[in-house]
Amino acid sequence: MKEFNKFEDKAGVVFNDKSLLQLAFTHRSFVNENREFKAHNERLEFLGDAVLELVTTEYLFERYPEMPEGEMTAVRAALVNTQSISSAAQRLGMNDFLLLSKGEERDTGRARQYILANTFEAFIGALHLDQGYSTAQRFISESLFTNVDEIVKNKSWQDAKSRLQEEAQERVSITPSYTLIKQEGPDHNKVFTVAVLFDGVEIAQGSGKSKQEAEQVAAKSALEAKNW
Repeated sequence: MKEFNKFEDKAGVVFNDKSLLQLAFTHRSFVNENREFKAHNERLEFLGDAVLELVTTEYLFERYPEMPEGEMTAVRAALVNTQSISSAAQRLGMNDFLLLSKGEERDTGRARQYILANTFEAFIGALHLDQGYSTAQRFISESLFTNVDEIVKNKSWQDAKSRLQEEAQERVSITPSYTLIKQEGPDHNKVFTVAVLFDGVEIAQGSGKSKQEAEQVAAKSALEAKNW
């Protein structure tokens, strides 16, 4: 079994209930292959997602008193999207402590990014249960908010679809369109893949937990592909 005390050292927290810490890293696929384990981390992920959103909302509300509601919503979305929180999970070394099925262990692509993001949220849920809101708040702040001023300054929170539409209309007089390529995974954890097209020609693809998220990822990839 994983030596979770090593992760505690990295995260700078020590759990009172070690079973909560292990549960945060236990993926559904691991439970399916190891019947002696009765629970996985999805309930903790549900809780952690709510804590993460509240902490981020409070942070932006207090730090940027002049920022309008719509802009705060966009910045929050940039801070807590799959790419952002999976990157935070990677920096913390969460990948080394995941409890996965043999099949999931071999996958290091987009699916692993989602697993890391979900684990990050599950860890927040576990930390909240074990040590309360303020400890979870401090962990989130130290893990995610280090570059928030840069995000706000550079306006990198802006909606990628809107940016792509503005650029495409101005540069090539085209309105981008989006089409669903495929959807994979069980109902509770689907992954959608969408292509963005210019006059029927595919420019880029993107994947996400919803069609809307996939479209945003595809738009961002198209902006990068066009160097816009």
